[in-house]
Amino acid sequence: MGRFDHRTVLVTGGTGGQGASHIRAFHAEGANVVIADIAEDRGRALAAELGERALAVRLDVTDEEAWNHAIAQTEERFGPLSVLINNAGVQNPAAPIEATDRRVWDRILNINLTGTFLGIRAAVSSLRRSGGGVIINIASTSGVGGTAFYAPYASSKWAVRGLTKTAALELGRDNIRVNAILPGVISTPFITEPAAGSDAPISDFYSAEPFAIPRVGEPADITRALLFLGSDDASFATGAEFVIDGGLLLGPALKYDAA
Repeated sequence: MGRFDHRTVLVTGGTGGQGASHIRAFHAEGANVVIADIAEDRGRALAAELGERALAVRLDVTDEEAWNHAIAQTEERFGPLSVLINNAGVQNPAAPIEATDRRVWDRILNINLTGTFLGIRAAVSSLRRSGGGVIINIASTSGVGGTAFYAPYASSKWAVRGLTKTAALELGRDNIRVNAILPGVISTPFITEPAAGSDAPISDFYSAEPFAIPRVGEPADITRALLFLGSDDASFATGAEFVIDGGLLLGPALKYDAA
């Protein structure tokens, strides 16, 4: 028996480095999985690989009608939704605020923040029909402190934290829990490849050497936390933030020379 037998899990950005990891893990735990991504071909390929308990839907998270269609497709195939993971997100090219184009600002906020808002709004009725459920928003450690040259991204993730807490207060009596995960530096193309309009990837600006756990994270590090939060094991957790960053936010881990 899997922890998610007879439950349906929708993951936005479901074909990306982290998203595909999440999809595979929930599927392995017995869930029906909905791979929601703007990259329709990749979604279909992953669904074909996983089999009948997987459905690919094309989803632009900034499009209200696309969200409604995705939820309708989910219910038609599997019934009401049990878990929504707002994973889709994009990064801005590094630039100081004074050199950040308004169009870049709008795009990042539309996808990272408005996309999460629209997802919550579209999914609530379906989660209620299933008797309750779970929403997990992917924020970021950039949403805890400022991050120089990444104002749009950091601002969007700060706002996702506030949205998470507000939704948790509104939906708790409907047996819907809402939490956020704040990843640090995770080894995916999001980190290792340059953002659109940028010459260098984010990984060029980071070294894991000072971290308390001196390595870059892997998608599985985030996936394991999602499996916990999405399950009944976390039934008393809502409005919470789970930082998974190897100690990045703690500051440098200093070595003690006993000699």
